[in-house]
Amino acid sequence: MQRDDLRTAPAEQPTAAPPPPWATAAVPAVFVVLWSSAFIAAVLGTDAAPPLLLTFARFAVAGVLLAVIAGVSRSPWPRGRLLLHVVVVGLLMQAVQFGAFYTAIGAGLPGGVVALIQGFNPVLIALLAGMFLGEKITGRQWLGFVVGGAGVLLAVGGALHFSVSAIVLSFIGLLGLSVGTVYQKRFTPGADVRSSTAVHFLASAPVMGILTLTLEDPEVTDWGAFGGSLAWIVLINSVGTFLLLNFMLKKQAANRVGTLFFLTPAVTALLAWLIIGQTLSLSAIFGLVLGGVGVLLAARK
Repeated sequence: MQRDDLRTAPAEQPTAAPPPPWATAAVPAVFVVLWSSAFIAAVLGTDAAPPLLLTFARFAVAGVLLAVIAGVSRSPWPRGRLLLHVVVVGLLMQAVQFGAFYTAIGAGLPGGVVALIQGFNPVLIALLAGMFLGEKITGRQWLGFVVGGAGVLLAVGGALHFSVSAIVLSFIGLLGLSVGTVYQKRFTPGADVRSSTAVHFLASAPVMGILTLTLEDPEVTDWGAFGGSLAWIVLINSVGTFLLLNFMLKKQAANRVGTLFFLTPAVTALLAWLIIGQTLSLSAIFGLVLGGVGVLLAARK
């Protein structure tokens, strides 16, 4: 009997090895650079097509791509009430955030200014996480928020001309990102990253499709720029960065993940200098340094 038991017992499945510590440590830095590149791609994309059309195309293509990835990897799909929560997260973090941000950029607001407004995301996340998630905010973290906020202001400060409506839209996008981040941490912590992110995009695409048909003339004026921008936004910003964001939200407190956004304005200014030739000001350099110090203070345990 013992031999039969041994012969018929199922073999133990090998467990996947955890990623090396250096890879886990590199995720925040990679996330910041890739997230910041979205503002450069958005500027190029909204020059070639209306902003809501670009947003719709982004969600539709990224949603199908991630759905295929989730299906091939046999990721469990959210169901029932969890599915409803995942849809709410998607509408907040995708439709509200990027619909508002892209429209603001399309209205002429520089990508660096949008990044500056988004840079206040950590403070809003910390307040919301403290109220609804019970995450304790230490004095050192508040100091990090203040220092990081000063870095945000320095990173893209200067004489800028913009419309009031575009500024309001940017703050609406900020609110969608912050509320969506806390809502996700509260209601969908166990959802699979691949399938839930696919749901985010697929739920948001019809909303953007209706809006672009209703509010815009959905016509592409430069297919080369539009296609290149869309490819980068889909593959890098939609799939790559949101998988990284969801991964970090599973591993860290929401307010610590939020502090990474302090670096976005300065890194955006640096990328704008490298990619499209915008001069990096001295204040942007100081902002990058201060933002990094703020992240270190706020993220330390």
